[in-house]
Amino acid sequence: MDRSSGLCRAVETRTGRLTRTVVLENDLLRCSVLADKGADIYELRYKPRDLDVLWKAPWGLKELGSFAPSAADSQVAWLDHYEGGWQEIFPSGGGPCTVDGIEYPFHGEVSTVPWDYEILESGGERARVRFSVATTRTPFRLERTMTLAKGESSLFFEERLTNDGALAMDYMWGHHPAFGAPFLSESCRLDVPARHLIADATQSDPPRSWLPNGGQFSWPEVPGRDGKSRDLRQIPGPTERVNNLAYLTGLDEGWYALTNRDLGFGVGLVWQPEFFPCVWLWQELNGSFGYPWYGRAYVMGVEIWTSWPGHGLSAAREQGTARQIASGATEATSFRVVFYESQAGVRRIDPTGRVEL
Repeated sequence: MDRSSGLCRAVETRTGRLTRTVVLENDLLRCSVLADKGADIYELRYKPRDLDVLWKAPWGLKELGSFAPSAADSQVAWLDHYEGGWQEIFPSGGGPCTVDGIEYPFHGEVSTVPWDYEILESGGERARVRFSVATTRTPFRLERTMTLAKGESSLFFEERLTNDGALAMDYMWGHHPAFGAPFLSESCRLDVPARHLIADATQSDPPRSWLPNGGQFSWPEVPGRDGKSRDLRQIPGPTERVNNLAYLTGLDEGWYALTNRDLGFGVGLVWQPEFFPCVWLWQELNGSFGYPWYGRAYVMGVEIWTSWPGHGLSAAREQGTARQIASGATEATSFRVVFYESQAGVRRIDPTGRVEL
């Protein structure tokens, strides 16, 4: 497109052989959404650096319908199709579970099915696309509208959830952006206005985790299982082989910023903390040697969530963090992803997306 114009566009294309894809872009940002695979965000590129900040799985994109799933375990089936990028997770997050007689698969229902979409504005001053999906095992409808404006290095998300059932329903809802190299490196700093870190009680590969199994600590200085204090704002490099899972709570505001100080830019999210009061910090930094990582995945998720821990809706219910929607009700929320330039980190991102350095 004409970089000098600053205009936007939304276009339909294909990724691989089969997957319907919608691309939103202007002169600063390009975002590719896999409509046929969970409306996953597969590309989030900052054009001034020509760099996609999202991780890509080493096994590549396995398009839905391109091969027969061979696993009865829903976690294995999900990971077989996990291409990296950014997933929307709903109505359960983390491990499979059973709630009120309903079997919820790993990471819920919506990230492994096609979504419908409609291009509301195809370009000019802004590009705007609405994606939607109805769940099968539960009575929900979910809508996501993504808007990109001329000359802006941010992308605005508006989301609506409707319960079409006759009963109130509990749910978990989260966004699972996974950041990878070359953007992700030991030069990255993570700023989050959180007060607490809760270590997951079942670290997946304890020999390479810095965190104990369970416990609440003050963010960002956390005593490690080796007795050393760790500042988790500083991201470990790929040779350190670290595997951590934790939940950041006690948010003073709803924002985070991940800055690569060597590259001089970063990406952040700003959201309504009353709706997403928790940030999951998933660090798979070449630190797990079993399936599917085999020590070859340098990836970090910084995920906004309604609930924790990451062991399915039943565990969130037990913890008292599951969210509930009444019969026939609709809930709405919004957030923004922002690119910015900095070589030191971020002091704050305000609710409009303005970055304070």
